Amino acid sequence: MNARTSLTALAAAAALMASASALAQGAKLKVGLMLPYTGTYAALGVAIENGFKLYLAEQGGKIGGREVEFSKVDDESDPAKATENVNKLIKRDGVDVLIGTVHSGVAMAMAKAAKDNNVLLIVPNAGADAVTGPMCGNNIYRSSFSNWQPGYATGEVMAKKGIKKAVTITWKYAAGDESVKGFKEAFTKSGGEVVKELTLPFPNVEFQALLTEIAAIKPDAVYTFFAGGGAVKFVKDYDAAGLKKSIPLYGSGFLTDGTLEAQGASADGLFTALHYGDSLDNAKDKSFRLAYAKSYKLQPDVYAVQGYDAAQILGIGLTATKGDVSKKAEFAAAVEKAKIDSPRGAFTLSKAHNPVQDMYLRQVTGKENKVVGIASKALADPARGCKG
Repeated sequence: MNARTSLTALAAAAALMASASALAQGAKLKVGLMLPYTGTYAALGVAIENGFKLYLAEQGGKIGGREVEFSKVDDESDPAKATENVNKLIKRDGVDVLIGTVHSGVAMAMAKAAKDNNVLLIVPNAGADAVTGPMCGNNIYRSSFSNWQPGYATGEVMAKKGIKKAVTITWKYAAGDESVKGFKEAFTKSGGEVVKELTLPFPNVEFQALLTEIAAIKPDAVYTFFAGGGAVKFVKDYDAAGLKKSIPLYGSGFLTDGTLEAQGASADGLFTALHYGDSLDNAKDKSFRLAYAKSYKLQPDVYAVQGYDAAQILGIGLTATKGDVSKKAEFAAAVEKAKIDSPRGAFTLSKAHNPVQDMYLRQVTGKENKVVGIASKALADPARGCKG
């Protein structure tokens, strides 16, 4: 009698689970967008959302067979508010997946919350090395880059150009620190020397004292990491100080991505390294750029591409699990073996879930970051500290 009762109870539980699963498949996929919609990085957040929604539109409004419902939070690029903001999405809104963000400090708080709550997280920009380093796991993915990657690629380029002494300048925060660290690793390995590392607090844009110091040091070149509004002002101030003519300026590609209109002639001729650029000769990029321009009346940039590819990664994983976000191992297995057809060129994800991708050497020509070569082929982040 007890055995029969137990079997009946098990059968009922199995039926209930099957019913719950079926209900879940019919329910909308709750996607939490935690991006900057105000402040220095506001335009970047909008571009990421646009790219994500463009892919969704191409799939008929569904990802993994499920219609999508969005919840949005402006993270204000403020790490102090990050935990509270991400918990609004996880605990208040009950999202199935988190998409965010731009600022590396905010992304670290998102990664911790995603770990603690076993929620899927796809990072469409922030390059914090630890996200796919010590924080790596089968629920955390990146569709962008690690801060190490464009820095390292630029270091290789500058060394190959015969530059021996360099000064670095950036905001004093995770993205800047890690970008410079990647640059130094490649540059010094090839015999270069970083004679001075200059920083200022994020998002301070009072550069004059540091520009005066650069002029006094007279290095062979300067390496920089700035993005958004800070990048606009730095490039214009560097030119206005007369340094552009005497001390070549190189940067992580974010220096001139999404900023060229505002930088104007001050950006002309600058070299940067990044995983995307204008004039890429591939069919996917051509169709993407046309569709993006038609949908948003804007030309896409790297941020739009990263948002688009975040949706692609989500689509690959959820297609494999038939829309079931709880199957993290199956999701990871599908994404790890996928070749992602991106506007940047096809790329794969490492075991740490960071893109293994070409880093392009670009030069500013007019209002475009023209690809003029490959800075580093299929560059994989070392994922130091990843135990996953």
